[in-house]
Amino acid sequence: MNRRQFLSISGVAVCASGAWVDAAQASTGKKPGKTLVIVELKGGNDGLNTVVPFADPLYRTLRPTLGLSRDRLLQLDERTALHPATESLMPLWRDGRLAVVQGVGYAQPNLSHFRSTEIWDTASHADQYLRDGWLARALGGSPRAETIAIGSVEAGPFAKNSTKGGPMRHVAAPSFAASVDTAMRMLATVESSREITVLRLTLNGFDAHQNQALRHAALLGELSDGLVAMRRALVSLGRWDESLIMTCSEFGRGARENQTGGTDHGSAAPHFLAGGRVRGGLYGAMPALARIDGNGNLPVAVDFRRLYATVLGAWLGLDASAILQQRFEPLPLIVA
Repeated sequence: MNRRQFLSISGVAVCASGAWVDAAQASTGKKPGKTLVIVELKGGNDGLNTVVPFADPLYRTLRPTLGLSRDRLLQLDERTALHPATESLMPLWRDGRLAVVQGVGYAQPNLSHFRSTEIWDTASHADQYLRDGWLARALGGSPRAETIAIGSVEAGPFAKNSTKGGPMRHVAAPSFAASVDTAMRMLATVESSREITVLRLTLNGFDAHQNQALRHAALLGELSDGLVAMRRALVSLGRWDESLIMTCSEFGRGARENQTGGTDHGSAAPHFLAGGRVRGGLYGAMPALARIDGNGNLPVAVDFRRLYATVLGAWLGLDASAILQQRFEPLPLIVA
């Protein structure tokens, strides 16, 4: 299935389920509960070629072959642009419903896939080992919450090592496009008693140590088209204003390209948030290319747990400080 077919089919499929949901809401008189969709960019997304600091001459110096030419980029402001493969996101940006948070990471980053994923999943410090995922702690097995993982068999942020709470639902999917379609179909059948529905989707393949250019462009195209398809579906389901979509990834990539046309594991990277109540724009700070360390790693501008604090507090109305075991300042990107 190509990208155009996927977008077309998703739109048709969800329109039908959307009519069913509208009828259900009319009969119950209930608004849909809050929805959170987490999109995991598995392997470590290359932030510098996703949100490009094209005005910084060091960008081309550090990436003489991987660096994207300015005339191909999708300009966001006078210094920053998106990869051309994300063109389908531009209407969402112009509508003010896409937030781009730059420089997300954590202090003393661990560049092991396994360990850094564990840190993101549990919302821990780099030298701290927590047992439960941050969403498992947040939702506590509430019967009013539904947690669904699509594509990946790993429990991730839903993982819990106690008897508290019910099981996470897992659904297999052969590709990211089937993951998105499955997620939206499942939302159409979520019980009206569910106050919170959390779905995690996984897009694999970002660990691009070599021959990155074409592979990364294809992945960003899949991601962008998937986000657009989700928006279309959520609007049809009457859930767009009550939904928040957020990307995550275990780390970014190094600022310097390597000798095999790729990038190695790095620290900070940008992330996207989208939804009907998202205050779009640029947040965080541009990559400080003049301040990379000896390994080519960028300084962190936004602790990743500030994203979680935004989701937990401003979006879900929960006690973020208690769940994260520390206060993290939420980002001002949710419209009340």
